[in-house]
Amino acid sequence: MEAEIISVGTELLLGQISNTNAQYLGEQLAALGIGLHHIVTVGDNKRRLKTSLRAAWERADILILTGGLGPTQDDMTKETVAEFLNLELILDSASLKTIRCFFSRRGRHMTDNNIKQALLPKGGIALPNPNGTAPGVWLEYKDKIVVILPGPPFELQPMFENHVIPRLVNLLGDKHTVIKSRIVKLYGIGESQAEEIVKDLVASINPTLASYAKPTEIQYRLTAKAASDTEANNLLYNLEQKLQARLGQYIFARDEETMQEIVGRLLKKHNLTLAVAESCTGGLVANWLTNVPGSSRYFKGGVVSYSNQLKTTLLQVPTEMLHRHGAVSKEVAEAMAAGIRSITQADIGGAVTGIAGPGGGTSEKPVGLVYVAVASNTGVYSRCYQWHGVREIIKQRAAQALLNLIRQHLLEK
Repeated sequence: MEAEIISVGTELLLGQISNTNAQYLGEQLAALGIGLHHIVTVGDNKRRLKTSLRAAWERADILILTGGLGPTQDDMTKETVAEFLNLELILDSASLKTIRCFFSRRGRHMTDNNIKQALLPKGGIALPNPNGTAPGVWLEYKDKIVVILPGPPFELQPMFENHVIPRLVNLLGDKHTVIKSRIVKLYGIGESQAEEIVKDLVASINPTLASYAKPTEIQYRLTAKAASDTEANNLLYNLEQKLQARLGQYIFARDEETMQEIVGRLLKKHNLTLAVAESCTGGLVANWLTNVPGSSRYFKGGVVSYSNQLKTTLLQVPTEMLHRHGAVSKEVAEAMAAGIRSITQADIGGAVTGIAGPGGGTSEKPVGLVYVAVASNTGVYSRCYQWHGVREIIKQRAAQALLNLIRQHLLEK
């Protein structure tokens, strides 16, 4: 079966909010083995929504609409669906009672325009919404399924999981298939270079392999379609083993894992502590590390030594070294790493210094030049990188580079 998502809301088109509902629904449909070939976003306009409905009706078995279920005049999703299907809107007394109770429990006055939220296209089933006033709709009509869901994710997600998924599973019956995905994350290799190494695997039909270039990493999404979880997992495992054999030295994480989580796991494994000194990243490395729950077990803290004065007074970087080599240099990066390790008594010190731009670069030291360093009881190690891009991207890449150098150092233990 094929589904299509129609996201309704002018705010989506204006970029005022992100369409996280479409991402969520896509993942849920894939898990059910339901194909999704189109996601359409349309503003709060009845004519354009009807055009989108007409196209979806021709190419999909399941139409899922999100948004436009509020009480105001620009909330017109149910009305437009009813007009498109030539169905009368019927007041659902149970939904109206629930809406009244919703306001009563909160000591708020219910205005007349909320009554429209209890209207359903004839033949539709109300989907309960304990987190809001707008019930959803499940409608079976002329061999099609139309599902209408509220826009707020905290209303949509529980409604979909509790009331839509069970109906879809029942509908699929023996036709139910499993679509499972896995993400493998790479660092230290470009997308085109990786493609050359695995281009024959990319040509596979089932399971499939597709690459995505992110600012700080390359991701490969492995997707398998099968009749059971076991079969799908076996397909994914076999493909991942081939990927591991060819690109294993660049693979650092899988699925939702991040570089900072991997670093934290390795630090805990070896019972080691870490502190960082940052210049061009402005505390981004420390922020990422402390985003991981439990990071206080291994992360001692960090210093944002943005000025040369702080590099000398806090991190004990020699003034003469700064004059001779400049703040963005191998020597200073290594001195910063050793300095932060010394003043915090951490097992490992990490440091990053660079030119994030857009200004500050020279012919000898252009924008995007970054040095990262790691200091431990076995010595001091550093790497040099030259990137292109906007300031924020360079900062992210610099932070990821330092974390990767720490990861590599920990893997050698």
